[in-house]
Amino acid sequence: MLTINPRHRGFLRDGRPFFWLGDTAWLLFHKLTDAEIDVYLENRAMKGYTVIQATLSHFDDFATCDGQPAFIDNDLSRPAAASGFWSRVERAVRKAASLGLVMGLLPCWGSFASSGRLNADTAPAYGAFLAERFGGYENVLWILGGDVRGSVAPTAFEALARALRRGAPGQLIGFHPFGRCSSSQWFCGADWLDFHMFQSGHRDRGQRTLGAWDDNAVADEEWMAEENYLYVLRDLERDDKPTLDGEPSYEDIPHGLHDPSKPYWTDREVRRYAWWSLLAGAAGFTYGHNAIMQFWDGTGEPSFGVRQHWDVALHAAGSFQMRHLRDLMETVDWQSGRNAQEFLTDDSATEDDRNLCLLTSKALVVYAYTGKPFGLRLDRLPFQPRACWYSPKHGGMSPFLMPADARFIPPYPGEDWVLVLMKEHEA
Repeated sequence: MLTINPRHRGFLRDGRPFFWLGDTAWLLFHKLTDAEIDVYLENRAMKGYTVIQATLSHFDDFATCDGQPAFIDNDLSRPAAASGFWSRVERAVRKAASLGLVMGLLPCWGSFASSGRLNADTAPAYGAFLAERFGGYENVLWILGGDVRGSVAPTAFEALARALRRGAPGQLIGFHPFGRCSSSQWFCGADWLDFHMFQSGHRDRGQRTLGAWDDNAVADEEWMAEENYLYVLRDLERDDKPTLDGEPSYEDIPHGLHDPSKPYWTDREVRRYAWWSLLAGAAGFTYGHNAIMQFWDGTGEPSFGVRQHWDVALHAAGSFQMRHLRDLMETVDWQSGRNAQEFLTDDSATEDDRNLCLLTSKALVVYAYTGKPFGLRLDRLPFQPRACWYSPKHGGMSPFLMPADARFIPPYPGEDWVLVLMKEHEA
């Protein structure tokens, strides 16, 4: 069972530190067969993922399985308990459990709240059904919201959360917000929310305003551009709950989502979001791929300039590289760490030249996205270190002699590298 580690603002599983390495699989139950779901889950488990984020009701015409609707008369308060859809979800939850995976189930996409279908009347009945059906599974947690502002239907979200809490008191609850927002903007201190999520989103630094449906035309929605670590630092100041990036730029999706003529985000940039957020103090990270999140198979209407079938995108470069993040963070006891920018001799760099530092009980970790030389104040280290370069692209430690001037030059400039100053005698 997952719980919160209040001391380090992270997650525990059976009392041990749990690294949230998520994958965005919103349409898993809507697009795949049982056999395909098994292959997908096995693929992610073998790559080291720990959490799968999937939506139960995503489309306006609701969910079906082999022609069987999941709800009676499309009413959220009247789930069709005997429907094959719910059997499919339950089967997937059991399969995930056998693989050590946690299912982050999103009851319904944010559009249901915006349209009023999820409201203070329908939410309690739907939440009670979900808790009764899935409350006994130790590998289930709940993610409310779904690309929506918490201010759209706060009463409905709270009613859903409290129904889940009553029926399944041991399962954690989070909230997936609108782009370039965090759940901390609306639910700071909420007793029904266990952890925060932010969606750093898919725009580049020049795309603050696109005149699109997903613009942020609200005064208190700060523009963080591509600097997703700023959300982490802000959330940790606002609340005592863990936080993580629940939707950064997906691999192989156009900058800004809407125009396929724009550049597409690559595995290297996804790595940057992952490492930046973790070294700022996040409790984990969620990866995403354009083709996987919508399980594009070449049929139906493609979205967001998708250009690969999902069964090809299963093997995308970035999907492999996330394992290296988890491996190193677990090695250095990341939950004991804190952001430690004071170790940099020059922390004035901006944009991609900004290095992030994490000090843990076992190591000082520095992520250098551009691979440019940087200096450290080693006299501040509370232990004697040995130095290694770590490749966020390929994994693996590469020891080297500590430079006398405490200036570190990554092996191949222009590539991203991680410096690990490991405490002597640590594995």
